[in-house]
Amino acid sequence: MPTPEPLSAGQRTLRLTAIALIAGALALAFAASAGWLTPARLTPGRIVDALQGHDGLHPGFRRAHAKGVCVIGEFAGNGAGAALSKAALFAAGARVPVVGRFSTGGGIPDAPDGRVVFHSMALSFTLPDGSQWRTGMNHVPIFPVATPQDFLAFQLATRPAPATGKPDPARVAAYLAAHPETRAFMAWLREHPLPSSFANGTYYSVNAFRFIDAAGTARTVRWRMQPEAPFAELDKATLAQRDADFLFADLATRLRAGPLRWQLIVTLAGPGDAGNDATRPWPADRRELTLGTLTLERATLEDDGPCRDLTFDPLILPAGIAASDDPLLAARSAAYARSFTRRAGEPAPRSALARDPSFRETVR
Repeated sequence: MPTPEPLSAGQRTLRLTAIALIAGALALAFAASAGWLTPARLTPGRIVDALQGHDGLHPGFRRAHAKGVCVIGEFAGNGAGAALSKAALFAAGARVPVVGRFSTGGGIPDAPDGRVVFHSMALSFTLPDGSQWRTGMNHVPIFPVATPQDFLAFQLATRPAPATGKPDPARVAAYLAAHPETRAFMAWLREHPLPSSFANGTYYSVNAFRFIDAAGTARTVRWRMQPEAPFAELDKATLAQRDADFLFADLATRLRAGPLRWQLIVTLAGPGDAGNDATRPWPADRRELTLGTLTLERATLEDDGPCRDLTFDPLILPAGIAASDDPLLAARSAAYARSFTRRAGEPAPRSALARDPSFRETVR
């Protein structure tokens, strides 16, 4: 093979210039995609910054739903879902392992349970082919905002003022005056009873998704996990007198006594039902199907539990389930990833539940 002729000084300069231009273009594109060149652009970092600004920076913890506990169990499909989705967990006789997490709303990891906030259930199903379905659900069937931009604005409007430690009433009032959907959410949370336990709450997907059957037909759906445990109302008037971790202690005690079960119920959208607006409930007369049973068998501390390093990204979906055009889904996915990156690089302090001797005893 002939030896290539050496490059002249001018050719070397041109080549180095081309490499620099390509590298610069890539950096420019990366910076633009990250929002660094457009500070007003909404980015995952801005959303996570707003969460930290709202509830404070707590290194090593999730920026939202900071207080939580892991749970372990399985899901058994009853076959009814196979007509709607080709996802393997809906086949008759299917049984798949589940890792989950119960949490309360907010970004303060040692917040007392006696607050009027929503309760959440997050689940990760592992299908036989190794794919996963992850879902984060709230006990409230609607969300306070419809878009990522409004979510950011809501966090900023309700951010505590440094001088008082409470949100600025004028700022909150101005936001609510312009957002009737948020007022409706707050009214729902205020007027409806809180479940007395994680175990007797119903948990809603809130966002819409699409189920896709074997023929490729897609249907817009929402779902909920409905408990077998009978509902009981939490007395809001006595919340301040309850133990700081009473919800989590109750869950662990119940699981030590035996498994807890929920039915997965899917609701099919009807004509005119919004698939892209989580603030709008669907009519109660929509068609529903029960697709199987979730059984949770034990709880474990998140500090070293199987849910610690899971993000319950709503866009981690198996074949047969797809995202709707709800803009919150992509924003949730990106913000969860950014939150995980931050906390993974921080020291991991012990959680409030790990420091509670009585709670540690119940999860052994």
